[in-house]
Amino acid sequence: MRVEGKEEPSSSNLSTLNLQPPASLALPAPLAQETSRLARENNLYLGTSSWKYEGWLGQIYDAQRYLTRGKISTRRFETECLEEYADTFPTVCVDAGYYRFPSDKFLAGLCTQVPDHFRLSYKVTDEITVKKFPQLDRFGHRAGSENENFLKAKLFIDAFLGPLSPHRGKTGVLIFEFSAFYPTHFERLRDFIAALDAFLGQLPTNWQYGVEVRNAKLLRPEYFDVLHAHNVAHVFNSWTKMPPVEEQMAMPGAFTADFFAARFLLRPGRAYQQAVDRFQPYSETKEKNPEARAAIKALIKRGTAAPTPRPSYVFVNNRLEGNSPNTIAAALDLPVDRDVPAR
Repeated sequence: MRVEGKEEPSSSNLSTLNLQPPASLALPAPLAQETSRLARENNLYLGTSSWKYEGWLGQIYDAQRYLTRGKISTRRFETECLEEYADTFPTVCVDAGYYRFPSDKFLAGLCTQVPDHFRLSYKVTDEITVKKFPQLDRFGHRAGSENENFLKAKLFIDAFLGPLSPHRGKTGVLIFEFSAFYPTHFERLRDFIAALDAFLGQLPTNWQYGVEVRNAKLLRPEYFDVLHAHNVAHVFNSWTKMPPVEEQMAMPGAFTADFFAARFLLRPGRAYQQAVDRFQPYSETKEKNPEARAAIKALIKRGTAAPTPRPSYVFVNNRLEGNSPNTIAAALDLPVDRDVPAR
């Protein structure tokens, strides 16, 4: 599966496994009940970043559902497991939206697997959010060059919102993720803020938008004021060079919209590849992160104390602690499966 600009190799070949289905799955009943209640009663949606993880077999996925001739089919698992995921969580962040504009077929394939109350949130395609293409093979001849489509509102409206429009009822927050900017991108960060202001001002207002930045210096009043003016959420994010989420939450004006959104991705200070190497295949909690869990609890408390007019979202990534269903369960004070003692 593609994650954060890289192709993350599968830790195992499902087609070679011959797992016996568990008598019962470890997490779904209490976790499903609580996440469903929060969505229904408090307009607060808790979920994960992506969902095609074989490490969750026996935890939230029943291996028996994906057996073909006595073995688990990789294709069947990756094609069908969203339906079972939706039995436990009411939302998911579709990271795949970052790598290409979503097609009608792709979106229909997702939406037919989830119930009407489910919300699919999407990372917006990097064709809109990359200022200068990184030196990565997937960018081909454009690697290292300026992106002529950076913050092009019409392209976003036509190529992203257009295919999504028939599925608006199942669509959550649309996240504009901006990688860290350097002087070669913008001489001054306030120039990005001005460009963002102009871009957001051209967008239809009947969608939920969030902006996720990776420059800590952008977390200042001018940035928050622009988001507030357009009723766009600052996406609180736990990332390598970003302040902890609780610190972001405490900044004046950081809650910029009539809903909030957060993505718990990495422990601050840890590089992405380090987390991949440490936590694959994401079948268990390998390192507790009390600060992140406390921040998730604080967001849940905020959402239950004063439900937002529109749905709010909290997404947790496997690369935070090793297993995102466990992290969410722990934040809800529910029993967790395959956990480790705090260090």
